[in-house]
Amino acid sequence: MNRSPNMSWRAGDDLASRPWRGRVRDYDLFKEVTIGFIVVALITIGLVAVFGSPDEPSITLQNWSTSQPVDFATTATAELAGTSDTAGYGPPYNSTAGATQTLGSLDLQSMSGVRIPIDTAKAFVIGPLETLPAVPTAVATWSAASAADKTKWTTNYSKALAAEKGTTLPAADSGDYGPVPELISSLSAMSNRGALDGALANEGGFYNLNYTPAILFLGDGTYFQNLAADQHLTGDQWGMMNETGNYPGQSWLWLFSFFYQVEPFASLPNADLVIVLIMAVLTILLALLPFIPGLRTIPKWIPLHRLVWRDYYKHQRPVATVPPPAEHKAH
Repeated sequence: MNRSPNMSWRAGDDLASRPWRGRVRDYDLFKEVTIGFIVVALITIGLVAVFGSPDEPSITLQNWSTSQPVDFATTATAELAGTSDTAGYGPPYNSTAGATQTLGSLDLQSMSGVRIPIDTAKAFVIGPLETLPAVPTAVATWSAASAADKTKWTTNYSKALAAEKGTTLPAADSGDYGPVPELISSLSAMSNRGALDGALANEGGFYNLNYTPAILFLGDGTYFQNLAADQHLTGDQWGMMNETGNYPGQSWLWLFSFFYQVEPFASLPNADLVIVLIMAVLTILLALLPFIPGLRTIPKWIPLHRLVWRDYYKHQRPVATVPPPAEHKAH
């Protein structure tokens, strides 16, 4: 009687436990690794010499302010007014009410708390300007103003920027803007010189390694979003990258992206939370696969592995097993 292969990890008289009786040959692992390294190195050097690096230049605030000054100024004004996406994002940046995604009573975003508090006006505009050797007088005027005046000034200036069709900023004397035009023009000049990138990344140490503020600032404007759309990286374009220009990126992210393309997930207001929970469940099932009855026997019922290891199974034919004789009790 032939026995089916035992899928258990325990050793026994099954196919996987028998010694290999097929053809063998010598294998020099060191030689193979050396040859592989040399071949790959030569191919890589050749491709680099012909095509160069596939990476595109880094995206900086300086690129943004010089190429699209109105969009930069519009975003900076929204940061001043506290109306940007970051200003209303909720935890971990602020405690904006109703900003989190929930599923019933489950609110994972709020569980984290406000661990990286960000006052957008201070972090993105006032703070960097205060690092200048000659701090603009508009900084003191803004800091001493009432909340109502700040709202009036930023609202008026935002409307003027929305009506701007060119690349020049509205004149300071063309409306009731208070110190906002001077603040924005000073910040734009700082960014054009390349100083704003370093000011936002400065953590007070020798190295500037905190890129979160710069990324959040970039993400609040349309410049960064348009670059992402051009590279097919937005949520409805299926794009994934490790680095800019380095296509296709993390292939394992396709499953995350897949759910965003299909209903009902594509139109859910809490799609991020729902998809994260789905992926968490799938990951747990994958981790526990060897322990879940039914799932762990799929390879037995759908033996695709036999096609991959066909040489092994060709030489290791199952053999009949004879049960040991039964013991007789003495009378």
